[in-house]
Amino acid sequence: MADTQLEPSSSDPLVAGHVDTAEVPSAAWGWSGEAPRTFRFLGWFFAAFLLTMIIGNHTGRVEDWWLVGSAALLVAILVRDIVLRRKPR
Repeated sequence: MADTQLEPSSSDPLVAGHVDTAEVPSAAWGWSGEAPRTFRFLGWFFAAFLLTMIIGNHTGRVEDWWLVGSAALLVAILVRDIVLRRKPR
């Protein structure tokens, strides 16, 4: 019969990939980092997607203003990120 008890040392904090599992519990069983390049790509993609949604069968302009405003806000966040990344710390 298989042993189903946990190891006594399993409650001890582990260091996995320079991340303390006491602070980030998910680091013990998988990846717990960030993907900044992926997030930036998705940000630009969705900003462009919001602008392409202007082309459609709606007749009102309120939808257009919301789409343009949301895309502009997303682009402003991305540009701010670019500026802060280039600034030396």
